Order: sequence, then structure tokens, then C-alpha cells
Amino acid sequence: MRLKNFGFSLMILFSSVSISNAQRDKVVTLDNFFNHETKKNKDGNEIRFHYTWEDQTLNGYSILGDIFKKNGFQIKNLDNGPTLKSLKGNDVYIIVDPDNTKENPNPNYINKDHIKAITKWVKAGGVLVLLANDSANTNLTQLNILAENFGINFSNKSRNMVKGKNYETGTVNIPFGNEVFTASKKFYIKELSILQLNPPAQALVTEQNDVIMATAKYGKGTVFALGDPWIYNEYVDGTRIPSTYENYNGAVELVKWLSSRIPHQ
Repeated sequence: MRLKNFGFSLMILFSSVSISNAQRDKVVTLDNFFNHETKKNKDGNEIRFHYTWEDQTLNGYSILGDIFKKNGFQIKNLDNGPTLKSLKGNDVYIIVDPDNTKENPNPNYINKDHIKAITKWVKAGGVLVLLANDSANTNLTQLNILAENFGINFSNKSRNMVKGKNYETGTVNIPFGNEVFTASKKFYIKELSILQLNPPAQALVTEQNDVIMATAKYGKGTVFALGDPWIYNEYVDGTRIPSTYENYNGAVELVKWLSSRIPHQ
């Protein structure tokens, strides 16, 4: 009888460890190749900045990284062009604001091999997040060649061009019953590229008939797209924009939704 109880206890223990490991094993990887901006620090050394996990200034994604970690993710960087080998083992892959020559004199462009690898990875169950920018501040040309595989086009038309502290210009209202943002009602998103969609992409959030956010189901995988970097520290730290905007809550809801789209999670 004791042996049976001992065996049952071991089974429960191993099941708990297995669940715990599954939670720890979720991996979100941030592209550091197509977006690779550098600046000199106080010692004169070149350092990475702008939309990185490590950057704790207003330009970084350190707060978003913490949200991912609180939801059971390891956060990683991909410093080279994506391949099927380098994408293997990643659950969520984020590409943000690919460089143009304004931001990087020698930008790394998304090429056909990258596109082939990313598309196969998504089809097999990967969750891809595409966060672009308005056309003046990013390279939409190659990004669109990738995005159009999923029915998404980042247009040259921009909106929410906020001047000074005229925050209302940047308002994006969230429709009731939204599948991703179930509680948030109002976001602040400025200077974004409007999306144009074809199947399998579907509009997630629209404002005045302009598509702001979209999702696409592709094979076993999922794509989320928005024409702006959006939830970097400046707009989620709670100090820079009015408290009526729910960007931080939106970041939490987005992370939870991305997690739910990972197969077998």
C-alpha cells in the first residue's frame, strides 16, 4: 500500500516538474539583426540601443521583457539573420522596425532566404510578431515581401501624427469583444503605418476604417502585425502619457494572447 502511495506521489511530482518545465521552456526571441542601431556610450564604445530587451531607457523593451518573463518566457536575442536552425526552439519571434539607411548606414535587409525560413517556421507553429513604423522611419519594402506571405501589407499611408502633447491624435479605441485585448479600451499609438489586408489576414483593430492591428493564421502558426513599435518603455512605463491610456495593460494582454497561440501550451 505504501509502495503504491509512493509511486503515486512520484507521478504527481514528475507531472508538476513537467508542467513547470513546459512553462519555463517558452522562448520569445527579439530580432537584433534587421533592427541594429548603435550609439556611443560615455566611454566612447559602440553599444546597441533602440527596441532591445537590455535597454532600460525610454527607447528599450525592458518592461515588455519583464512582462514576458512573468508569463513564463525566457527572453533571447537573435543577432544574425534568421534560419530554420536558429528559429528552432523559439516560440515567439519579434521583428521590430527594420533599419533603413537613416538609422543604419549599412542596414541588414530581409532577403529571400530569411523569408523562406521565417515562413516555414510560422507554418510549423511559430508565432511571429511584426511591429513596423511609419514609412519615413523604417524599411517597409523588404518587410512587406515577408508580411505579404500572410496577407499583410504595411502601407506608406500613416496616421496619428501627434504634434507636441496633443495626445488625443494618438488615440486608438479597442472594440468590445476583441479577442486579444479583452479588457483594455483605449491605447496611445502614434505615427503608425496603416495596414492593407488580404486573406488569411484579418483586421483586429480599426480606427476610422483604417486597419491598425491585424492577425493571420498560417498553417499551425500565427502572425500579429502593427505598423508601430508601440509598447516600448516610453509608452508603458506609466509616466509619459496620460493614465487614461492602457498601453501597459495592452502589453500584458498581448503577451498572454501570444502565449495562448503557441501549439501544445
